[in-house]
Amino acid sequence: MEQYIKKFRDISLGHIAEVGGKNASIGEMFTHLVPKGIFVPDGFAVTAAAYRYFLSSNHLQLPLKKLMQELDRKEFANLAEVGQKARTLIMDAPMPTDLQLAIADAYDYAFNFQEQAVAVRSSATAEDLPDASFAGQHESYLNIKGHQPVVEAVKQCFASLYTDRAIKYREDKGFAHDKVYLSVGVQEMVRADQGCSGVGFTLEPESGFRDVIQISGVWGLGENMVQGTVVPDEYLIFKPTLRLQKEAIIQKTLGSKSKMLVYPQDEDESHDTINMDTPWELREKFVLDDSDILKLGAWALLIETHYQKPMDFEWAKDGHSGRLYLIQARPETVHSQDKKLLVKTCRIAERGELITSGAAVGHQITSGTARLLSSAAEISKLRPGDILVTDTTSPDWDPVLKKVAGIVTNKGGRTSHAAIIARELGAVAVVGTENATFNIRDGEVITLSCAEGKTGNVYRGKLNWTEIVTNVASIRLPQKPKAQLIVADPEQAFELSFFPNHGVGLMRLEFIITRKVRVHPMALAHFDQVTDETDRIRIQNLTNNYPKKEDYFIDQLAQGVGTIAAAFYPKEVIVRMSDFKTNEYAGLLGGKYFEPKEENPMIGFRGASRYDHERYRDGFRLECEAMKRVRENMGLTNVKLMIPFCRTIAEGKRVLELMAKNGLKQGIDGLEILVMAEIPSNVLLAEEFAKLFDGFSIGSNDLTQLTLGIDRDCALIANEFDEQDPASLQLIRMMIEKANHLHKHIGLCGQAASDSETFARLLVETGIDSIAFNPDALLNGINNINRVLAHQKTCQPSV
Repeated sequence: MEQYIKKFRDISLGHIAEVGGKNASIGEMFTHLVPKGIFVPDGFAVTAAAYRYFLSSNHLQLPLKKLMQELDRKEFANLAEVGQKARTLIMDAPMPTDLQLAIADAYDYAFNFQEQAVAVRSSATAEDLPDASFAGQHESYLNIKGHQPVVEAVKQCFASLYTDRAIKYREDKGFAHDKVYLSVGVQEMVRADQGCSGVGFTLEPESGFRDVIQISGVWGLGENMVQGTVVPDEYLIFKPTLRLQKEAIIQKTLGSKSKMLVYPQDEDESHDTINMDTPWELREKFVLDDSDILKLGAWALLIETHYQKPMDFEWAKDGHSGRLYLIQARPETVHSQDKKLLVKTCRIAERGELITSGAAVGHQITSGTARLLSSAAEISKLRPGDILVTDTTSPDWDPVLKKVAGIVTNKGGRTSHAAIIARELGAVAVVGTENATFNIRDGEVITLSCAEGKTGNVYRGKLNWTEIVTNVASIRLPQKPKAQLIVADPEQAFELSFFPNHGVGLMRLEFIITRKVRVHPMALAHFDQVTDETDRIRIQNLTNNYPKKEDYFIDQLAQGVGTIAAAFYPKEVIVRMSDFKTNEYAGLLGGKYFEPKEENPMIGFRGASRYDHERYRDGFRLECEAMKRVRENMGLTNVKLMIPFCRTIAEGKRVLELMAKNGLKQGIDGLEILVMAEIPSNVLLAEEFAKLFDGFSIGSNDLTQLTLGIDRDCALIANEFDEQDPASLQLIRMMIEKANHLHKHIGLCGQAASDSETFARLLVETGIDSIAFNPDALLNGINNINRVLAHQKTCQPSV
């Protein structure tokens, strides 16, 4: 009977034809990965030969073949009836006595004659295609104990070859029913019902990004997660720094885990599972601690190295022993293909009734139902795909803006909050219309076009437009100046990493603080000063899993920055320390207790002036601790830091001293600290600022604002705001020339080099080192740079 039973330790991938893909994979892990320290539950396989022996002993081949011939292959109207008859044929047939004894003996010897609880799982194979995948088509039975129950479960697995879904799957794939066989794995049961379980991928499954490991987990058995009935915890681990033995967990997301699948507590009950409500204390707790997450990450590296391809795997943690186990591993086939990134360019194909116009954000076109909202308190009225129409937006709108197709505002210019957020989210926006909420009717369908130049138009009805798709592989990336990205949303980072780029030239902390943290850092450092009971409860709920409330801010900010830094590693990621204005900070939870009211926040208590001030010193300390965690603990030393709105030399010195005191000293582990050149004083005193900082990044929006004396958020004079005003251009040119003379890095962040080839020519010819673009402007910006470089080359005198 040896041909009917194979121990896992005697199985490898070379035995797929005998034991199917699932059992062959378990055997491969047992043979090659257990010696490397991975725990895999022991067991054995009942072979495909045993299944064929069962059929022949009961003369079932012909009756099953005739049943499949009766199948309605056009409408599948009788699928359920045919499937039921086939399963009944198998279940009514006796298991041959010698096969029963072989299974019982294998069970005894595998588990030292103990009545071990086991998982009995189907593992199908095809005669002509032994490595064909039948994932999820057949049944598994858990928590089975004893000879007869195991034999019965094996027969139930045989019968599951004819479940309705398995029959339909073979029809769809063109497999002959009588050429597909079933092997059955009998494996030691891990008591995950008393612990936790989950799945993992050795890449990021949404984007296909290869340098991270994603792990998901739930309390109890994993079926709830597989079926999508609960929201699991999720963890992201960065492979390159994991290999360096760093604390490479870059993201942890707490799932609701509302249900947990467990076995009955009464040992005499059936092996059926119970789906119970998860206790509240477990819902609010991560299923894995950091040491287990990193262990699974290390195992994932071993798995991928062994198989030499991206893999997905199943894991379980025994609630009794506390031991982690690898249950299954298989090639990841959906997301691991070579990624081709396509970018859309839109063109309006017809002109409709123009409702209003304003400043265009991005270059896309969209349409949807207009929803007029007067405040963020009405966000429940928005549905995915709607177009938000409002007076203005502020950071408290951020959580909902992700689901809108577009944004239209009365107030604000191309650098307003609504415009910046729209760019970061890839949404279409028309801002500063002055009359959108008066001219647009709530509930009507409108079209937003930002593909007609700087002016964004809002049309009545759904118009037609064309889209041209560009494969970014065809884009030639210039070497100087470097073309970089402006990135704020960690959720977009992996997708954006596939764009042609030289890293991230500007990563603002504000978006992460608003979206992920949501709480003013001073409200966490000085929680006793938050007196409103509602605010206190909301902060308590957000910080439940943290021993100190400050740890919540540090952890959430570090995860957001770490995700973006990992996506572009080892290319540089320049992180700008916070530059909220007081009115924006006040909108954070608890912010009203710590922010003064200002007449003009644009030139008030912002940027570097806050960092060593008693009103924010502890908040800046938390920012520094988060950045220290990203660079030191996570190992993401590609992160450079940048100080915004630094008005004076004395202010710069104080900030650098404070950063060093908080563990961020220039030069340690290659840390570079740059300064934004966005105030005329930065340009005029560039030589002095260069003695303090490692480089400059021109913030053309603020520099233009302070040069021309224009509040860039004022819609009334927004048409006077122009980054290409001669005065602004003169300061930009001066800043680049000074930085080059001082041998300091000089970059620029903004839209102008994408919108205008003339502006791009000024930057390139003056010798700028890098230009950072928003994602929707990157390709046009690169094209502008390449045209300027090509023109320079053709104009060079021949030697």
